[in-house]
Amino acid sequence: MALRAADQKLGMIAALDAVIKDPRDADQIVHRQQDLLRQRIYGLAMGYEDLNDHDTLRKDLLWQSAAERAQELASSPTLCRLENRADRATVVAMSKVLVELFVQSFQEAPSELILDFDATDDRVHGEQEGRAFHGYYGDWCFLPLYVFCGEQLLVSYLRPSNADPARHAWAILQLLVTRLRQEWPQVKIILRGDSGFCRWRTLRWCEQNKVDYVVGLAKNDRLLALVEKPMEQAAAAFEATKEKQRHFVRLEYAAKSWDRPRTVIAKAEHTAKGANPRFILTSLEGQEQNIYDKIYCARGEMEPTAGR
Repeated sequence: MALRAADQKLGMIAALDAVIKDPRDADQIVHRQQDLLRQRIYGLAMGYEDLNDHDTLRKDLLWQSAAERAQELASSPTLCRLENRADRATVVAMSKVLVELFVQSFQEAPSELILDFDATDDRVHGEQEGRAFHGYYGDWCFLPLYVFCGEQLLVSYLRPSNADPARHAWAILQLLVTRLRQEWPQVKIILRGDSGFCRWRTLRWCEQNKVDYVVGLAKNDRLLALVEKPMEQAAAAFEATKEKQRHFVRLEYAAKSWDRPRTVIAKAEHTAKGANPRFILTSLEGQEQNIYDKIYCARGEMEPTAGR
């Protein structure tokens, strides 16, 4: 019931229903498309991923109330047909709904938006088409791409897990920036992501289109050599105090394949667990520690800052 109240406030399912074509004969319909969407989406949100779960849920009076129906809800075959008739155009239209709801959530133009790009695992438990084994996650899965701004989801893009984590991220970034600047021409946009999104062609596009970026940079021997002295200082200070030590250094760095050097902020850190150097690429100006702590959120290190 809480989901229904949230949906009524957001208007998300009504907006999705408006953009998804329903080819069925209106005179022969028992279950409206909007009711099907409510039933399926509420089920997913509550952890009922398997369509077979709805063979029982459809008879639940509380579930019927949440879906605003006075009789049994749709069967699993009916829901399956709903999903199978969704083509690429349908998925694009549904994605646009997320972005438009995000735009509508602002009462006034924001001054800054941080777009968080992240890929994560979506584990599978059968022979689903497109599945692959992913060594990092140690399981069979998909590798969807998510884009958040603060706590709001803008993009959810399903991909196979044997692809580059940054696959199509550049194209999605362009689409988002174009739409957001149509609404707010003066808004400052910052791309934020881990080292999986460190692609110099994407960064060059950002520079050419006045989009700032803060992305992780994987460690290598050259970077570690550049921070050898600060790391030694941090280690010595830790031995003296037994407290975590952090030093920040601004560097100019370019891999051989890049078009030019770019600014790197290095964190030379030493803790009770030993040395912990980290690196980020950024176009932002300002004090190094502030950029690292307040703008960039390294995975697992700290809570992400708000995007708006």
